[in-house]
Amino acid sequence: PGRPALHVRPRLEDLVAALSRIHAAAGVRAELDIPEDLFVACDPQDFDEMTGNLLDNAWKFAERTVRVSASRDGGRAVLVIDDDGPGLTDEAAAAALVPGSRLDERGAGHGFGLPIALELAELHDGALTLGRAPIGGLRATLALPARAGETAES
Repeated sequence: PGRPALHVRPRLEDLVAALSRIHAAAGVRAELDIPEDLFVACDPQDFDEMTGNLLDNAWKFAERTVRVSASRDGGRAVLVIDDDGPGLTDEAAAAALVPGSRLDERGAGHGFGLPIALELAELHDGALTLGRAPIGGLRATLALPARAGETAES
């Protein structure tokens, strides 16, 4: 109730632009399909933390494409982040949400990104699930309470 209405599209456009620069050498292309009028009830820093983690993972594992889409489903805003990388088995997807478990031992990271994203989603009365993307890799689905379009900040 006390959380501001956060405008989803500009936030995700900014994050995707930043990650495109950070991971420029990877040559991964981002496709965004986010309604202009989608708002969530979420703290801006927490939103950036959750979606930033999910997007960063997608970029790390994607071959060529990261797809970010969002829709409204009743009282929820559902964000879907797909990549065309190797994906995860169901067992690995479950393990990825356990704090400190790292599936990818190469490179930086401590294995806390996904568990933190899950914890923040639940803190905001939302949910985070991992599955198989239609384009072959991982699908991360983040559901958060939707808000009407009156924006406290953007």
